[in-house]
Amino acid sequence: MSGYTVSEIHDIVEHQRKYFRSGETLSIDFRIRQLKKLKKMIVQNEAEMIKALNVDLGRHETESYICDVGSIILEINEILHGLKKWAKPETHFSGLACFPSLFTKVYKMPYGVSLIISPFNFPFLLSLGVLAASIAGGNTSIIKASSKSVACTELLEKMVSQTFPEKYVKVIGGGHDVADICLDERVDKIFYTGSTKVGVHVLNKASKNLTPVALELGGENGNWCIIRKDADLKDAARKIAFFKMLNSGQVCININQVAVEEEAADKFVSELKKAFISQIGDAISNDEYPKLINRNAYEKCALEVDEYRDRVVFGGNGDPETNKYAPTIIYPVNIDDDIIKHELFNPILPILKFNNVENLLETISEREHGLALYVFTKNIRWAKKVMSTQQFGGGCINEVCLHLMTKGVPFNGTGHSGMGAYHGEWGFREFTHPTTVLIGSNKFNMPLREHPYSNNIKMRLLKFFEK
Repeated sequence: MSGYTVSEIHDIVEHQRKYFRSGETLSIDFRIRQLKKLKKMIVQNEAEMIKALNVDLGRHETESYICDVGSIILEINEILHGLKKWAKPETHFSGLACFPSLFTKVYKMPYGVSLIISPFNFPFLLSLGVLAASIAGGNTSIIKASSKSVACTELLEKMVSQTFPEKYVKVIGGGHDVADICLDERVDKIFYTGSTKVGVHVLNKASKNLTPVALELGGENGNWCIIRKDADLKDAARKIAFFKMLNSGQVCININQVAVEEEAADKFVSELKKAFISQIGDAISNDEYPKLINRNAYEKCALEVDEYRDRVVFGGNGDPETNKYAPTIIYPVNIDDDIIKHELFNPILPILKFNNVENLLETISEREHGLALYVFTKNIRWAKKVMSTQQFGGGCINEVCLHLMTKGVPFNGTGHSGMGAYHGEWGFREFTHPTTVLIGSNKFNMPLREHPYSNNIKMRLLKFFEK
């Protein structure tokens, strides 16, 4: 069902709010049981999920398992392993300034009704993976799934409705109009994944109710990859080729543009061509190569390639019947060309040369923050310095994308690439509010804070306690 009315969505929100206020979702044992049900749902529906991903995105079953199915299971396993520890209230010594209070508690409280708005590119991972964090936090959840990944959204609605009651977890289909109806409701937490432009819209909607928001955005200027002349160019090309073909470039942390030191640029481009050919051959006719989500995405990609047709050195062709567009290298581009000033979200890969890496880094830092940054070099000390001084979501040195798979670390962007963080304990934190509660005493109370203030002993004691 996708044609939801304002009153229908309002009723869903209110039913979930009523259920949340019943207190049933607060129990850690309850949350663990729901996470296990979620995991069982995914395992039992693995074949259907893989089939739906192939219908919507043309994905091979291996890629679908790595990116969506298996990744969700890993996320749930990590949460199950750590949830009791993460959710345990913290006990802190109140300090002399709070005497006679000795102890202060910090409770990890759920927000209430969470709204998860998920995209088409990883329709299961970025809905059910976020749902796992919401469940861990003790919330109820409404998932607004993408209207573009039709088969996956239909399966999501079916799976979730068979596993959880609507008052606890509900999947809603439909387009932007339905998303806006959801955003107009007074929910307690919003988690949105998608474009920066829509992220601004979500934040504006949320501001009307002062609803806390987490945004996972692609970044307005895309994600940079910097390759120094001392890098292992063959290794870099192999990894970048794999990554650019993944989901046909429809990955928020994918490499948007590559900057290669001038002395190594031609050789790197040559190695990259070899890597594409070695891994995929004729991409358009290869069943393992995914497609773009729809005709509009295909035409947008083709149009951008045509604008730079004179600099296409590999690929540059597609099939509008299947919406497949070949991995395409555009070389060389200039740092001020339009093609590297926005997120591409397709298999186009612009490559530019640089002479002065400090000037390059300065330009990158002046633009909007990316969701990811990748550096290839043998100079690890320099690479670490870059990673610790630039502003971006996360990244890798001499590797691609695997920071997303690492246990126990946060994932998200900053500024135009997002806000907040999740995965594992960080997801639990994102969907809970730390509530501080001081435990007072009615004995040995010292009247230092009370009038009259004319007693000099009070000031001396206050300064002593607050050193």
